Amino acid sequence: MFLFIGYAIILAASVGTYAVHGSLAALFMPLEYVAIVGLMAGGFIAGNGIKEIKATLGALPSVLKGSRFTKALYLDLLSLLFEILAKVRKEGLMSVESDIEHPEESGIFQKYPIIASDHHVMEFITDYLRMMVGGNLNAFEIENLMDIEIETHHHEAHVPAHIMSKMADAVPAFGIVVAVMGVVNVMGSVGEPPAVLGKMIGGALVGTFIGILASYGFVAPIATQLEQKAEEGGKIYQCVKMVLLASMNGYAPQVAIEFGRKVLYSTERPSFLELEEEVKNRKAQK
Repeated sequence: MFLFIGYAIILAASVGTYAVHGSLAALFMPLEYVAIVGLMAGGFIAGNGIKEIKATLGALPSVLKGSRFTKALYLDLLSLLFEILAKVRKEGLMSVESDIEHPEESGIFQKYPIIASDHHVMEFITDYLRMMVGGNLNAFEIENLMDIEIETHHHEAHVPAHIMSKMADAVPAFGIVVAVMGVVNVMGSVGEPPAVLGKMIGGALVGTFIGILASYGFVAPIATQLEQKAEEGGKIYQCVKMVLLASMNGYAPQVAIEFGRKVLYSTERPSFLELEEEVKNRKAQK
């Protein structure tokens, strides 16, 4: 939504203000548009492998959607972790083995469908719970392993943003390429009347205009949004990490989830009372 609002403002401030004193027909140069789009597509394909191309194309639709990382989602996550850790504290680590091995059949996990539907988050939670069930663990080693895995996820999540940022940097140069081709065409037509040459020179300059406008007005905002989404997407793993490490260090479930709550962004972080009330309500539903 905000992306299109921004695009509308950009077009109004550029093309709209130009239309006040110029002719929009002068900007209608289809071949220049086709050339720039083709150069962008060619640069994108030539500069990336199949994994990066798929990751970028898969991430692009996310810029049109609102964030799924809301306060409600984190309340669900922390409540889920509380239930698991409370069961471990009451019945022992082996009591959650079946929940970990078959989360799709677990009564605990299925109470939180939003979390259960996220394959990557579920894998992160169950993998480390499985390691906890498996035997004595060194919390420092597990923390280091978690950090490495989160860093790997962070790197993969930032690939689309990095590619789009590089694309934004390249588009102005593509516009110059198109403009130079137009100037070359003009130089081959020096015998034409001034009115004809003026139109041809104007058409060549449209390439530069479109390249710069597309770069900073359209492609760069997509790169920024992808980067922001990658950053907020990594916070959920940090939250799980802090809760599980706190539990491994002997803290009670209620205290452990407080560790996780504290790492959340202030805009999505539930208050202490909100989390406590949510946990109480979940207990009452049993």
